[in-house]
Amino acid sequence: MPSYAETLRQEIESALDSAAQFNTDCPSRLREAVRYSLLAPGKRLRPLLVLAACELCGTPSNALEYRRKALPAACAVEMVHAYSLIHDDLPAMDNDDLRRGMPTCHRKFDEATAILAGDALMALAFEMIGNLAPPELAGCCCKELAVAAGACRLVGGQMDDMLREEQGGKTEPAIEMIEHIHHRKTGALIRAALKLGGMISGASEQQRAALDEFGTHFGLAFQITDDLLDVLGNEEMAGKRLRKDAERAKWSYPHCIGIEASKHAAEQAVSDAEKALAIFGQDTVPFQALRDWVQQLPNRLS
Repeated sequence: MPSYAETLRQEIESALDSAAQFNTDCPSRLREAVRYSLLAPGKRLRPLLVLAACELCGTPSNALEYRRKALPAACAVEMVHAYSLIHDDLPAMDNDDLRRGMPTCHRKFDEATAILAGDALMALAFEMIGNLAPPELAGCCCKELAVAAGACRLVGGQMDDMLREEQGGKTEPAIEMIEHIHHRKTGALIRAALKLGGMISGASEQQRAALDEFGTHFGLAFQITDDLLDVLGNEEMAGKRLRKDAERAKWSYPHCIGIEASKHAAEQAVSDAEKALAIFGQDTVPFQALRDWVQQLPNRLS
């Protein structure tokens, strides 16, 4: 019998595949590039968070109904994430050749096609949000996702990350700035995923605040672990090129405070995330899933 996460992942994969079919007006090369990047094997963490948060704040007896209602938002979050990866991998940014164990979009196709594929995914994300009902909910969710993906959050975090890299060894890394970048570049979309799930389920203010706090700590734990993975990880298992941060003098937790202190910071963020879930019923499957997902983050290093 499939696990809870696998059940949700299958629902997400089916919805993503359906959403990225397109009609004959979409050039075949663009369609192929979009589907190549969007449907590449992945954990689907962000859409999983949308569905789990929606189910957690909803009525247990109507779990499937809540998940179906939240699927457009789950797909939208994954599309924004996929677009950001395509653009981050470009030569003008991180210049990566490998993503999820496969050639990056611009390597598989070309740079222009990759840029357009990212553009198409961003537009498709908001088309998916528009499928939510009622329209008032769609509008609120659209704004939430737009803010998370915009100049002060995801895109701004990427810009600051690039600026710090340009400075190289000229400026001493500051943990406050590194954390500020992480909260935007990685954490913003994770928090948005949880917020969208709560909004769609009609969560209370207390529940929404708890989800947001959980997302803040979860996002930080995820990024610190990713920083550590770049230093300690196995490229074959990670599915991407590692040791990049040190090569580029890129600011990261290990660069700033060292490996052991970074591990401790990740463990603290995991603990804080668990505490944020305290208001929810611990006997529910979504609660157990959220707790397990955050607890498993340090295991990425082993």
